[in-house]
Amino acid sequence: MSRSVNIQDAFLNTLRKENIPVTVYLVNGFQLRGLVRGFDNFTVIIETEGRQQLVFKHAISTFAPARNVNLQQAQAKAEAEGDANA
Repeated sequence: MSRSVNIQDAFLNTLRKENIPVTVYLVNGFQLRGLVRGFDNFTVIIETEGRQQLVFKHAISTFAPARNVNLQQAQAKAEAEGDANA
């Protein structure tokens, strides 16, 4: 069965799982630097200097990771885990 690819979730989940440092640019120009610790449909938890901040996605403009994120590899892992859980 083919599933639609959710790029946003794959991207954020890879940032979280691989502890990739990220700069988050907010729509008001403010920048947050840290690690993605969790996310849902509306929010992202960013850990900066040992403190967590809950940021609403509608306030985010851009995620800029410290290194490239391989979404093809992340999608393959997600599909493999999904098949194992089926």
